[in-house]
Amino acid sequence: MQNMKKILLVLLTIVLIATLLTGCGNGKKEGEALVVGMELAYPPFETKDNQGNPTGISVDFANALGAYLGKPVRIENIAWDGLIPALQTGQVDVVISSMTIKDERREKIDFSKPYAKALLAILANKDSDLNSAEDLNQPGKKVAVKLNSTGHLYAQENLTNAEQIVLADESACVTEVIQGKADAFIYDQLTIYRNNQQNPDTTKAIYIPFQSVEYWGVGIKKGNSELTTKVNEFIDEFYAGGGFDRLTEKYLAQEKKVFTELNFQWFFSDVNE
Repeated sequence: MQNMKKILLVLLTIVLIATLLTGCGNGKKEGEALVVGMELAYPPFETKDNQGNPTGISVDFANALGAYLGKPVRIENIAWDGLIPALQTGQVDVVISSMTIKDERREKIDFSKPYAKALLAILANKDSDLNSAEDLNQPGKKVAVKLNSTGHLYAQENLTNAEQIVLADESACVTEVIQGKADAFIYDQLTIYRNNQQNPDTTKAIYIPFQSVEYWGVGIKKGNSELTTKVNEFIDEFYAGGGFDRLTEKYLAQEKKVFTELNFQWFFSDVNE
């Protein structure tokens, strides 16, 4: 009888372990957190509040997506160059980090339909003789770019005569310009506008005409068509419900006014027309 009890105990233990392993092997369950990768270094889209918590337009957007999917949201703060690998390896479910939809990136991940758009501009040292992007494309000129950003790609394609100073984050690029170590920094118009406003004595903003509009999308692991469809449906509903209008009013009311005065295209205007 004692041996029978031991055998039954062993069998029950095996069944319990097998059940637990099967549960782990089924992947994410309904109701589990939607894990969102973003680099919290690009205010007001992706940044931290005074307590170090994620905040910004992309955070609100991600939380709204989670609510639409019926999932709580967990933000993973990941360096820009690690976002796509994190998506590929399943560390995160989606990337929402002001990421431009580019063919080079499409080879590695899928994207949702566009939810925003942005154009590039130049932050130049105020003492430089730069007045256009063409002025920067000269031997002896130095342009700071954030690694693997759209500005980096633009410089590789259009500023082949200039020396590129490739850095890991935006603030380092701005510092190079302020200190005169770089002639200019290329990034999106909002960032350039804001940094020029913060450093009017040392910088000037130069806007690049006749450029193609760059679109931002939600990054999704390649082949996950079910999630891509749901994200696209959410984006349509979020636009139709005035979601991006509310985010603009909350985070970018003054910038929207300036962009309108300068006749610049706004982030959330006519994206999916």
